[in-house]
Amino acid sequence: MSENDRNPLPGEGAEGSEGVSGTEGVSGEGVNGGDRRDGGDAGNRADGAERAQDEVVTGDGVRDETPASPAAPVAPVVSGRQRLAASLWPPRVSRAQLIVALLLFVLGLGLAIQVRSTSDNSALRGARQEDLVRILDELDDRTQRLEDEKTRLESQRSELESSSDQAEEARKQTQEKEQQLGILAGTVAAEGPGITLTITDSAGAIESDMLLDAIQELRAAGAEAIQVNDVRVVADSYFSGSGGDMQIDGTKVTAPYVFKVIGKPEDLEPALNIPGGVVQTLEKEQATATVQRSTKIVVDALRPAKRPDYAQSSSQ
Repeated sequence: MSENDRNPLPGEGAEGSEGVSGTEGVSGEGVNGGDRRDGGDAGNRADGAERAQDEVVTGDGVRDETPASPAAPVAPVVSGRQRLAASLWPPRVSRAQLIVALLLFVLGLGLAIQVRSTSDNSALRGARQEDLVRILDELDDRTQRLEDEKTRLESQRSELESSSDQAEEARKQTQEKEQQLGILAGTVAAEGPGITLTITDSAGAIESDMLLDAIQELRAAGAEAIQVNDVRVVADSYFSGSGGDMQIDGTKVTAPYVFKVIGKPEDLEPALNIPGGVVQTLEKEQATATVQRSTKIVVDALRPAKRPDYAQSSSQ
């Protein structure tokens, strides 16, 4: 080995030292730079993760960086019936609708009253021609009876005015009037032409109002005296009970109910047999009613005469 190799020159040694130092500087600078780059990359990755959470990729690949909104609540499914109920209740009524509803109510009420009034005459609407003719004849007979009564009263007045013995004539007419009033009041017996109405009720379905309807129909047809079983029926008589507990003026009567009626048979019988009349009503209740004409009906059941407590005659 030569001496030059063993002992390098001072200048060369310094350059070599500087080269080593330079290498160290580069190494130090590289280490520090590497540390800074590693820290920067970690920060960038954190920022990218945060941006990735906020970015939304659309269908065409373009990113929408609008922050994602929270999910909206799902609306409940409403059926058609629920929508209909919601539209009807609570009701939304305007003033015009209220007025229209009131007018419709008044119109409906008027129609109901009209239908009810016309249905009352439905029995006559469905009656046969011969039944209608008979009803008209009955009305004509009632009119004739009233005319006869008017003529009789006018004749009595004329006799009283023209009679020489007015006191005797007045007494005679008073006695006749007393007999007539006694028959109507049920205090004297009576006899004459009429009918016998017999009602049987095996099922016990007859009510007291049905017997009262028969009495009213007979009176309207011109009955002058009526007796049911052993009870005299007058203007103030009343019926109560039903079936096996029927009473007339507090006296118990049982089926069959026998009506003895004095009057014109030609008027009394058709009055009971008119469509929708007494006979048809009783037949609907499983009862039977038979009418028999007679030239002599005796009504002998009497009612005690009652003396009025307060009423007095006003004639002198």
